[in-house]
Amino acid sequence: MGTSDMNRSIHSHSGDPEPPRHGSLGVDRRVARPGPHRSATSSILLLTVLSLCLMALAPAPEILHVLGIVASIDEKHIDVRTAKGQVVSIQLTKQVKYKNKNNPKSLDPPAVGDRVIIEASRDEKNKKVTATVVHYSPGSIPPPPR
Repeated sequence: MGTSDMNRSIHSHSGDPEPPRHGSLGVDRRVARPGPHRSATSSILLLTVLSLCLMALAPAPEILHVLGIVASIDEKHIDVRTAKGQVVSIQLTKQVKYKNKNNPKSLDPPAVGDRVIIEASRDEKNKKVTATVVHYSPGSIPPPPR
């Protein structure tokens, strides 16, 4: 066994890289392990997922539907008499949308006596009910027979 064979056998352990050969650049060809940038990316992803989960658990405004006949209306509120005879008062804002069943292009609010279905939200903090969409049909037209 010559000296060059002995040097090769010394450096040929399975865990050690091969020594650079004559004329090679001595580049280590082992697979790179994940570095600190990998753990930062994982942390950001984890935080994003956790924040989305927490947002899903956050209390949202309660969505309500009020059905009945308009008892009174002005710019700030609408009173609706329900089928049980109860009068429900709902706040109106400038953002509310009015949808007339007989005239879809109309932006006018309903009148007293019109049938309404109001989509509203209740704020948990101050317990106020505010309309978002008011669907209505004029009360002068009788409902179709059943």
